[in-house]
Amino acid sequence: MAVAALGQVTSVVHPGMLHSAADFTRMTTKVNAGAQPWLDGWNKLVANGRSAATYVPRPVDTIVRGRAASGRGENYIQACQDAAAAYQNALRWKIKGDAACGANAVAIMNAWARKCKYIDGDSNKQLAAGLQGYQWANAAEIMRGYSGWSAADFTAFKNFMLNVYYPVSSDFLNRHNNTCGTHYWLNWDMSNLCTVLAIGILCDDVAKINYAINYYQHSGTGTAFIGRVTTATYPNGMDQAQEAGRDQGHATMEVPLFGTFCQMLYNQGQNFFDYNPWSHVNPPLLGVSEYIAAYNINTTNTVPFTTYNNCENSNHTVISSAGRGNIRPGWELVYNYYVKIKGKSAQYTTQFAEKVRPEGGGGDYGSTSGSYDQLGFGTLTFSR
Repeated sequence: MAVAALGQVTSVVHPGMLHSAADFTRMTTKVNAGAQPWLDGWNKLVANGRSAATYVPRPVDTIVRGRAASGRGENYIQACQDAAAAYQNALRWKIKGDAACGANAVAIMNAWARKCKYIDGDSNKQLAAGLQGYQWANAAEIMRGYSGWSAADFTAFKNFMLNVYYPVSSDFLNRHNNTCGTHYWLNWDMSNLCTVLAIGILCDDVAKINYAINYYQHSGTGTAFIGRVTTATYPNGMDQAQEAGRDQGHATMEVPLFGTFCQMLYNQGQNFFDYNPWSHVNPPLLGVSEYIAAYNINTTNTVPFTTYNNCENSNHTVISSAGRGNIRPGWELVYNYYVKIKGKSAQYTTQFAEKVRPEGGGGDYGSTSGSYDQLGFGTLTFSR
């Protein structure tokens, strides 16, 4: 990889978001050999109706999340479902050469690029941008170079990303709606940072990639700055999740989003998985993963909690039990990097990955937007 020192990208690697060329070679080899757990992960993908070549997209001219001044009703779930479908169809094409799925992945993305011009709503529109922007970009990254995707249509899709998603995510990270720095929870900041990063990779824009790196590493004014992604660190290797006192539905979002950010940078030669400037027992992603997994794997585990108060005086004095036991995909990515690649001990991350395995994706964990907050299918894509 033609990359400079940690913290500065000088050129862009493709494919280089969640999955590298070597990753796809591994997936294809393992699935074709019927090896486990990859085969179970593949079967989970195929069983999801959104991965079918017959899936029909429902693009809209304006995505609405939250209350729009125009009075338009919410419809963002259609973008959630279709971004997941584009990614799932793309995986089926890339791993097994399913031509119909490849054509459908491109058809879904073309339909949205041609029709959708705007994201609307109250501040929740920034969640619509953050949570789906990086997902669309990952689907497109898989399909780049596909012979059935014309250069003009690929350019149109990149422009869709640049003109519809990027301005919303970028504005959020730069202004936070004129609120103080810790007003918004980590899932808001990290999802929008993932979208800016993914669009930078898709569009070969090193300035956007380096903005995301610098935001996390040095200058971020929000909660995705490394100095704010955790709220306490403990001698047992755990790091307190920023949303742990809020509820576990949101706390469990932190691992897949934080993991996505680190994985996309890793495939650009930037190892923030192991970046640990304060020499804590574990780097932040693993510390947070252990903390959240321990608390949610069963109701008998206890974890420490340090009072957290943000700039809006949203005071948390105890860990929240609301939504405890929430299941999301996302732990395979963390487990396989730290345990299988690095050889670290990660007791609770391992247990959580085992509990969810084989990971599904959008649509496998309910019908609401929470099922689409992450791409999933990590058993297939990240197992080593």
